[in-house]
Amino acid sequence: MTIETTPYVLTADIYADIKNVGPVGWVEMPDGLRAVMVTDYAAIKEIGTHPDVSRDAAAHWPDLRAGNVPADSLVVPWVTNAGPFSAYGAEHRRLKKLMTPAFTQRQVDKLEPMIHEIVAGALAEIAPGPHDGHQAEPMDLRAEFCFPVPIRTIGAVLGVDVDDEQDLFPVIRAGADALFDTNISREELGAAFVGLLGAIDELIARKRANPDGSLTSTLIQANEDGDTYTATEIAEVVRILIVAGYETTVNLLDQCIFLLLTHPQYVAAALAEELGSDAAETAWGAIIDEALRHSSPANVVPMRFPVKDIVIAGFEIPAGTPLLVSFAGAGRDAKVHEAPDVFDPTRTKKDHLGFGYGPHRCPGAAMAIAEAKIALPALFSRYRLTLVEDPAEIPANDGIITNGHARLLVTLEPND
Repeated sequence: MTIETTPYVLTADIYADIKNVGPVGWVEMPDGLRAVMVTDYAAIKEIGTHPDVSRDAAAHWPDLRAGNVPADSLVVPWVTNAGPFSAYGAEHRRLKKLMTPAFTQRQVDKLEPMIHEIVAGALAEIAPGPHDGHQAEPMDLRAEFCFPVPIRTIGAVLGVDVDDEQDLFPVIRAGADALFDTNISREELGAAFVGLLGAIDELIARKRANPDGSLTSTLIQANEDGDTYTATEIAEVVRILIVAGYETTVNLLDQCIFLLLTHPQYVAAALAEELGSDAAETAWGAIIDEALRHSSPANVVPMRFPVKDIVIAGFEIPAGTPLLVSFAGAGRDAKVHEAPDVFDPTRTKKDHLGFGYGPHRCPGAAMAIAEAKIALPALFSRYRLTLVEDPAEIPANDGIITNGHARLLVTLEPND
């Protein structure tokens, strides 16, 4: 089959887009670029492991090589000079092999005391004031809790002083925010991106001069069979770790909290560890997996390119066609999940692609899950939360790349 060539213009409504595009269809992104979007679960898995699908735009996107993609396009930072994120084949395997030891489950387990400390600090900062134990005004839990926990965690892991608002931390956060916002101007993106790259270069220079136990120092010193990262590769890997280790986890926390507040019957059961489809699944693990399926924190991640003509889900896709895979769409595939639009952490099948699939699966997945497993029970055991707005009226966050909310306004009370 051939794909209908009239593109569907993507909107802020992710799930309406998924239904309108269908399993495979041409779409137009916010900056006018066109791509084939894939929402089918099986097709995305096939793309994720297909030997003839690349993420190296410089080598395999004809429009980019021909100069038809503006240098300041909102997708360019995602598809060029992005280390293992945009590498292909043997080069991707080399880059990933060097960074993999830093992301084993054993290494993540060592971070748990630090994550507990960061979560405790964030909970203390949102504590109600002296108003009979009640929050005087609604607060934005996304901004005041979902953001601080991941950015402070990844900052601390990389060796950034997250308490110094006059140093690198604010610049890094602003740069990471801008990369996910496909609605900002190209000028704003350019300025934020330059600031982010400068801050990363300064961070690396400091760790070269004064090595420590941070992940940045580990990457500088990485050596596998005599192979090491180049200076450029270190900077690219640090950038991707900041971006991928920050916004995705923000939206994971955001979606878990939103889903629990709109499905309060599961809160008490989770706190009592009475959820889970079998004895091996913890209550909070069940909630996190179901949130990753139902409301994947990553929607579409730019981009992939067939290196030769391929057929996916019965559709012919010519070489060089830019592909957007919709991880949010995969979680709502009715061919895989019964009642896919229903949030149900007791369901036995929660298969999701929230962290991708195949060689490019997010290496920081274990860290994101660890943060959620620590932050969520700590939050809900300490506070009773109530959404202030009608859930249907809460706008989505900016851009098409991630899947979260613009805000989560709540009131909170301490649990007795």
